[in-house]
Parts: sequence; C-alpha cells; structure tokens
Amino acid sequence: MNSAKKHKKLMRKKFINYLLPSVVAMWVYSLYTMVDGIFVSWGVGPLALASVNLAMPFINFIFATSIFFATGASTLIAINLGKGENKKPNEIFTINFIAIIGVAVAIVIITLLNLESIAVFLGATDATMTYVVEYLKIITIFNGFFMTSYCLEVLTKIDGFPYLAIVGVVISALVNIVLDYLFVIKFQWGVSGAAYATGISQVMATVFYLVHFSRKKSKLKFIKCKFKFSVIKEILSIGLPDGLTEVTTGIVIYVFNQVILKKLGDNGIVTYSIISYINLLVLMTMIGITQGMQPLTSFYYGKGDRPALNTLFKMSAKTIAFISILIFIIINVFTPSIVGVFMDATANAESFNYSIRALRIFSLSFILVGYNILISGYFASIAKPKYATIISISRGLVAISISLFLMTLILGETGIWLATAISEGVTLILSLFILIKNKNLNDILEETSSVSISEGTYYSEEKTSVEV
Repeated sequence: MNSAKKHKKLMRKKFINYLLPSVVAMWVYSLYTMVDGIFVSWGVGPLALASVNLAMPFINFIFATSIFFATGASTLIAINLGKGENKKPNEIFTINFIAIIGVAVAIVIITLLNLESIAVFLGATDATMTYVVEYLKIITIFNGFFMTSYCLEVLTKIDGFPYLAIVGVVISALVNIVLDYLFVIKFQWGVSGAAYATGISQVMATVFYLVHFSRKKSKLKFIKCKFKFSVIKEILSIGLPDGLTEVTTGIVIYVFNQVILKKLGDNGIVTYSIISYINLLVLMTMIGITQGMQPLTSFYYGKGDRPALNTLFKMSAKTIAFISILIFIIINVFTPSIVGVFMDATANAESFNYSIRALRIFSLSFILVGYNILISGYFASIAKPKYATIISISRGLVAISISLFLMTLILGETGIWLATAISEGVTLILSLFILIKNKNLNDILEETSSVSISEGTYYSEEKTSVEV
C-alpha cells in the first residue's frame, strides 16, 4: 500500500508539472486569435470580426499541420527516450524540423497564388471579401513561424523544460497584445494590423525556442543526418488523430459558417464568431490537459510501465471531469459579460441578446468534448493511431455534419447551436465502446493492484534524466 501511494504521489507531481505548462500554452495560443477578434471588433467593427472568423478554417489548417508534426515527433522522441536511446531522438528532432520548413514554404506558394479563390471558398461575401483576403495574405506569409513555434514549444517540454515552454508562449502573447493595440487601435491598420501582430509574435516565439535548443543544457540537438521519409511517415501517422482534431475544428467552422450564412446572414456569423472563440478556448484547454498527459504516457509506454499508464489516464479523466463542469458553470453565469467582451450591448442590443442565448445552448457541448479528446489523445500517445483517428473523424466530421443537418431540419435556428452537443454525445458513446473493447487499454485500466515503480530514468527541468 505504501508503495502504491508513493507511486501515485510521484505520478501526480509529474502530471501536474506537465499539465500546467500544456494548458497555459493552449490558452495562450487561443488568446492569439481571441485578442485579434476583440481588437478587430472594437477597432474596426462587427463585420470585420465576422471576416476574421471566415478566415478561421485556414488558420485551423495551419495549426493542425503543426500539431501533426508536433504530436508525432514528441511521441516518438519520448518513447525512444524511455527506451534509453540517445541518437535517434535527435535524428527525429532534426528531420521533423526540416519537414516543417518544407511544408510551410509550399503553403505560402500555393495560398498566395489562390488567395481570392480560397476566400470565396471560405464564404467571403462582397461585404467581407477585402477583409478576408487582407487577413489571409499576411497570416500565410508568417505560417512557417506558426508551425515551428508550436512544434518547438511542445518539444521543449519533451526536452525536460516544461516551464521554459510557458515563458516562450507568454512572451509571444504579450508581444501580440501590445502590437494588436498599436497596429489596430492606434495606427488604424484594421485587420492587417491584427494579422501582423499575430505573425510577429510567432517570430518571437520561434527565436526564443531556437535559442533554447542551441544551449548546452538542451539534450535535443540539430544534428547532421540523412533525411528519412520513413520517419516523417511515422510522425504523421501518430500525429494524425490530434491533427485531425484541429483540422476538423476548421471544417466544422466552415460548415457552420455556410449554414449560418444561409439561415441567418452576416449577423449570424457575428454570433458564431463569438461562440467560436469561446469554443476554441475550451477545446484548447482539453487538448492542453491531454498533451500534459501524452509525453508521460509515451515515455512509460516505452518503458512498459503499465501501472504508470493506468494512473496517468485516471488522473487526466478526473481533471477533464472537473474542468468541464467548471467551464459550463462559468460560461452560463457570466454569459452577458463574455459576449460583452466582443460587442457593445447598447449599440448591438438585438445581436447581443441573441448571442447570449446561442452561447448558452452551445455550452452543453463543453461538458462532453474533453472526454473524446482525452481518449483519442491517449491512443495516439501509445502509438495506436487507428483508434484515435476513428474518434477524431467521428467527432470532428461525421457526427457533427449529420447532427447539424438533422438538428437544423428539426429545430431550425436552435438546432444550429445544439448540434455540437448532440454530436459530442454520440462520439462519446463510440469512444467508450472502443475504450472498453480495446484489449490493450482495457488491460491497463484493470491493472489497479501490485503497483511497482519501474527502475530507470526520467527527465526534469534541472537535468535531462533523474532517478525515478
């Protein structure tokens, strides 16, 4: 019993050490977009806010690409560290970085050659076209820094410096806020100012993390090695589920935008823009909790420590349960204040009141979404992407599309805002079914006794490996 308690306490400490930086990092990444929206709404107007939201699926695509690489590379590196490998983690680290640069350059070229076509596809109207094209052009130019900064932030945690990762994210966020104020409010650069502010903040983050990996204290280094497509294939296959979660977020925003434009027009897009920002913050919180667990579960999976996996999964599930209920309560109690951050209640009274009602209905989904993200993320962290992919595609594409169609058909406008909660509920049933039926994970969950602490090493902030 004493050994079990000692083991649980040790795992809780490690979990918290990785949970807090991950959640804070995700919050800050969410705030990049939210701050843009807030400054654009107050500095330019509600129509400009709607335009930024129309561009959101493209931003989700860029972020999803970075998640593909970050999750896959971090999982492989952590598993190899758990096995005691030294050269292979650095090889994966280097190949992953080169691949990101190549993909970023391709995105810039393709997007700049097709800007207006992409804007039309995203739903830009005559009223919003100029804003959407303006915003997309600048964000595209900086897309490489978006991807590298996020990926390096995740790998900084894998390197054993979770709180240093927070420093980089916070520096970037502060730069973004200050520049948003200067460019949008003071200099009146409109949506272009918001895009430049976000892009420059990502440059700052990238430089910060590159400085870290050039220091002697960093164990992950850029090395000379042969570029192996087999490594990229493995990285992308493992990163697929988490990446799909973000890709499908963009797809969902796109589908919702199209439905809302037909049913409610541009004013409906303003309401959905506000909901999207809140939803993004909630999703990133859940992804942050999951990513706080993933480096640890990958490491202990590599070591073959089943009790540690069991403990980490249970801790994560309990954290999701508590945070989900807390978020739901906060949003429903403070709905007018939250909506008021994005629009003037007096100048836009009708839209303001409608947005309050819509957000409260939509918030039902916040109780369920975290469990789907957690279960999918767990399977990805133990190199079982097939199950994670099934869950991600279900919640982010199949279930939500069917639910949106049916709920809108049955309930009209109300169905638009209720559809996400229904789709998350259906996906949760599927997630639990896969969880129970999967033999490997089921064995782990049943492993509640004879807990022993595995001998070996693990990384910390002070040095890369310490005795466990």
